[in-house]
Amino acid sequence: MLPESVQNLIDEFSKLPGIGPKTAARLVFYLLTKPEADLNSLGQSVLLLAKNLVLCQNCFNISETEMCAVCADEKRDHSIIAVVEEPLDVIALEKSLAFRGIYHVLGGVISPINGVGPEDLRIEQLLLRLKNDKIGEIILATNPNLEGEATSAYLKDRINALNSSIKITRIARGLPIGGDLEYADEVTLKRSLEGRREY
Repeated sequence: MLPESVQNLIDEFSKLPGIGPKTAARLVFYLLTKPEADLNSLGQSVLLLAKNLVLCQNCFNISETEMCAVCADEKRDHSIIAVVEEPLDVIALEKSLAFRGIYHVLGGVISPINGVGPEDLRIEQLLLRLKNDKIGEIILATNPNLEGEATSAYLKDRINALNSSIKITRIARGLPIGGDLEYADEVTLKRSLEGRREY
């Protein structure tokens, strides 16, 4: 019933994470109400997305230059590396303004069910950085789910085998600000108690 160009765009939007067919259709019909200049701007931005981006040669975050702004910043503490799953995790940590070290983006997590093993991630590149750079601490900042925990445990073993003098820490887990105890699950409450600090 729909023109082919409209249906094609709906199909393409539907491939995006979190976008179902109904949301995709709403987006397309919204775009149909916009001036041609806005559509051209959107199209150009999509076309230039991959063309202008590279992976940082040091941490594998997305960048427009060979070295990202974080790695190039000499004011950051280059002796502390936060190991994250994806570039979006770097953005989240940077928004907190609490971390002044540098990063290493793995490019995913170990997930046998999805056919992702350690060899599919940037683990060897991390170990190479640990051999060549003077690193004092590794913060394992993978997500607190089954795959993130498995990846962190694997990294801990590999790092200890390489250099047992490097301090390895794991991001804390617990209750979010504004959360209620009665709505928290048992695992979150357990982690909150385990990670308690002196007040």
